[in-house]
Amino acid sequence: MQELGRLEDLPQDYRDDLKHLNLVPLWPSLRAVLPPKVPTRQTQPTCWAYQDIKPLLLKAGDLTPIEKAERRVLVLANPGHGLENMKASAAMYLGMQLLLPGEWAPSHRHTPNAVRMIVEGEGAYTTVGGEKCPMRRGDLILTPTGLWHEHGHDGTDPVVWLDVLDLPLVYYMEASYHINGERQTVVPGRGDQQYARGGVVPTSVFERSKKAYPMLRYAWTDAKAALESMAADNPAQETVQVTYINPETGGDAENILGFYALMLRPGQTLRLPARSPAQVFHIIEGQVQAHIVDSTFRMVEADTCCAPGYEAVTLKNLNAHQAAFVFIADESPLHRKLGVYENRG
Repeated sequence: MQELGRLEDLPQDYRDDLKHLNLVPLWPSLRAVLPPKVPTRQTQPTCWAYQDIKPLLLKAGDLTPIEKAERRVLVLANPGHGLENMKASAAMYLGMQLLLPGEWAPSHRHTPNAVRMIVEGEGAYTTVGGEKCPMRRGDLILTPTGLWHEHGHDGTDPVVWLDVLDLPLVYYMEASYHINGERQTVVPGRGDQQYARGGVVPTSVFERSKKAYPMLRYAWTDAKAALESMAADNPAQETVQVTYINPETGGDAENILGFYALMLRPGQTLRLPARSPAQVFHIIEGQVQAHIVDSTFRMVEADTCCAPGYEAVTLKNLNAHQAAFVFIADESPLHRKLGVYENRG
């Protein structure tokens, strides 16, 4: 590979003239921004154990009332990006959020897209655009860009969920902001009830609803049943996975990040190919070992890890008698829209 000139090779007076005019020579930095064959990645394989997070999250509930926090969250930050930048990957933000009984996290809307993967607890709900979505373990709830949303809790025990946002990307674009709102009035109609069965949709769908996101809650009971049916129907199928989609368009549930549920058969080891997008893995049920680059993580329910792009990931179900279920978030929709998506096998 041809060696390029260094900045230090240029005379100091020339460099001073460039700096004065806000000019930068490209060639000394060309290999850094366009490295050969594989991109430079700051995302490091990182794992966050829920047993370590939960006590600190509950302590945050004691230390900071919801009125002072608005959203009581501990951010799962990737050290490769610097903890202060609050990134799990270049385009994904992760946070564990706590809502205590009787609390209400006030209504707001913002430009980043968000989803909530419910980790534990009963009795909480998220209201999105007037649609009240119950929050139960394993459910996926969308709060897409621009939609009013709030969280309430009518139950008796703490409720915790994993937030996944495209905040790093929207912030990088200088397009990230929020607006506070009033408590929403709940309106009739729930997308998870209208689109509860594959292969059948409300007849009105052919006239296309005015909702950009007709389905906001994806119940875990339905997703798990679909995975188990797929596995039983084709015992030889290696990858048993479903994608969370918009039921009217067939496209991704949201437009920047992709969301999936994966079933690992008892004792199964599965190699996921090296693809360009970074990935996040969250254990809904079971015990899973994840091998990412040179790191191996042993994960149990509610643990979360991330993997950089362009790296294969190997997942192993550590239970020889029961299936394991994994929630996955990745940057595939963004990569496809930008035309940079790759599957290197």
